[in-house]
Amino acid sequence: MSAAEVHDAAAALAAFHESRAGVRGLVESGVTTVPPIFLTRTASPPLQQESPAAAFSIPTVDLSLPRPDAVALIRAAARSCGFFHATNHGVPAGVVASAVSTARAFHEQPRAARSALYSLEPGGGAVAYSTIPNAPLQQQEGAPLLPWRDTLRVRFGPWEDGEPDLGRLRPAACRDALREYHSALAGFGKEVAGLLSEALGVGAERLEEAMRVEGWLMACHYYPPCPEPARVVGSLEHTDPSLFTVLAQDGVGGLQVRRDGDGDGGGGEWVDVEPVAGALLVNIGDVLKVVSNDELKSVEHRVVIKSTQDARVSIALFFNPARRDKSDLLGPLPELVTPEKPALYRSFTFPEFMSSREYGHSRSSIERFKVNSSQ
Repeated sequence: MSAAEVHDAAAALAAFHESRAGVRGLVESGVTTVPPIFLTRTASPPLQQESPAAAFSIPTVDLSLPRPDAVALIRAAARSCGFFHATNHGVPAGVVASAVSTARAFHEQPRAARSALYSLEPGGGAVAYSTIPNAPLQQQEGAPLLPWRDTLRVRFGPWEDGEPDLGRLRPAACRDALREYHSALAGFGKEVAGLLSEALGVGAERLEEAMRVEGWLMACHYYPPCPEPARVVGSLEHTDPSLFTVLAQDGVGGLQVRRDGDGDGGGGEWVDVEPVAGALLVNIGDVLKVVSNDELKSVEHRVVIKSTQDARVSIALFFNPARRDKSDLLGPLPELVTPEKPALYRSFTFPEFMSSREYGHSRSSIERFKVNSSQ
């Protein structure tokens, strides 16, 4: 961008954040065209591009199957597309539905109620609401400055002084629903960690022993309807900086994964991830890709806006190592390192990994941790 364009974009960004109303506020104001700070500025293929291979679908794993069968299905999914739908997962349907509906209620409550929580601080307290920029202004290369998405971030730890205060969450039902959902997902996350550990052939308790798996950060995303959906992004293509992520979503759709890419964020086709009623969606993150010594895949995904009428709501809970002191090193599990397949990554701490990530949703940074990497 030219100096004048940078100046204008910076002013527009500042005004948008100062409104503290989010993208939902634009919809409430009755906009009929998308403001420039949300528009893509490249000649790349349309964001609605998807694969003509309609037969492709994300695998579904029925967790009520005999455990060896479920492990085999998860192994195949995690090695191929990096995603799977989990059904019969033991999390009550009412708990999931209540969390999604109250997350929607938070985003659709009057502007004054939600704007009180507006904050762009990445750490902060237990709750924060904002439209998180795609990247700093100076780093834009044709991508929109902002996604067509508002996010309520709820942090459940780690805390030195006990459970965080979620009292600022409104409506009041949101507090209990999200807390209950988080509690239910904690057990499910431990189960998934065990299944993935078995899928790696290292025993059901190995990942838990090595890292202590916890889901502390929850992101309740709200993608408002858009008057020009093909001209915006719900989220840019990215991989998750986690061991794995568990996603609950409504039926609107919009999530896409890159299938059969070149492994470096290029090539391949974008395919829709159709919501599966009653399922929780699990995807492999970059940390688990490293820990597995590339046995499992962390796949790029993005969100496109599908509707001019309906908002999409999703809740992502990110499971990560709770062992994250300077002495807690991450790297390929020793059992997965052989003369035939030596360690592909050097060891690093979780804070070091997180500091290597680009701002916001971004592509993987794990290449810089590869053995003999020049980065």
